[in-house]
Amino acid sequence: MSEVKRVVVTGASSGIGEATARLFAARGWNVVGVARRADRLAALAASSDSIDTFVADVTSEADVAALAAYLAETGAVDALVNNAGGARGSDPVPSLSIDDLRWMLDVNVVGVALVTQALLPLLRAAAGASGSADIVTVSSTAGLQAYAGGAGYNAAKFAVHGLIGALRLDLRGEPIRVIEVAPGMVQTDEFSLNRLGGDAARAAAIYEGVDHPLVADDVASVIVSALEQPWHVNQDLIVLRPVAQAAQFAVHRGKLTPRL
Repeated sequence: MSEVKRVVVTGASSGIGEATARLFAARGWNVVGVARRADRLAALAASSDSIDTFVADVTSEADVAALAAYLAETGAVDALVNNAGGARGSDPVPSLSIDDLRWMLDVNVVGVALVTQALLPLLRAAAGASGSADIVTVSSTAGLQAYAGGAGYNAAKFAVHGLIGALRLDLRGEPIRVIEVAPGMVQTDEFSLNRLGGDAARAAAIYEGVDHPLVADDVASVIVSALEQPWHVNQDLIVLRPVAQAAQFAVHRGKLTPRL
């Protein structure tokens, strides 16, 4: 990389966001990690001289405006990784918690829109100076295929998939890549635990017997690789799953073996 670029990663306090921030730093990028939990961000910043942090809730217009102002004061923004998101509950539509649905739409869709709008002028400025900029949004295969127990999360991720598709059209003619990364089954410390209200046994059962589910580092490597492609190569939609997961509802449990 001829000159150091700066990337903003939301949801950087844990899981995919944290792994992505660390990998970008290791690959020579300057990183601004954004999340709500100041203590987790402090630990992230302490891990590398290339990582700066900013405490913000991506669903708060005031927080996002403060983030944009801070970034404008401290340097260029060459890339944005919209990673903040999450799931709550696994109820079917007839018993779906509307409060959970509102939360999922806020953090997965409204948050992406707010951050993207606020940082787009900075990304455009960077593209004008260097020739290109990038917006990566981490969605989910839940936004491509509905599944039982996924009602609220399906709704939120289908919405963000549509939002990003529209954004790519909106930015047509500008040297700004719009990339969607849609992971399938990823085993992290918090995602399923938070979704299931802290029920550790139910969270662990999701991955039980699965031969090598994805982990946060796997997704991080795909995100970083997409941004390190030549600037004119845009990977519009990257779907990644563990080999054991053929679809949202088709997961093999047990050792993967060839049928001879």
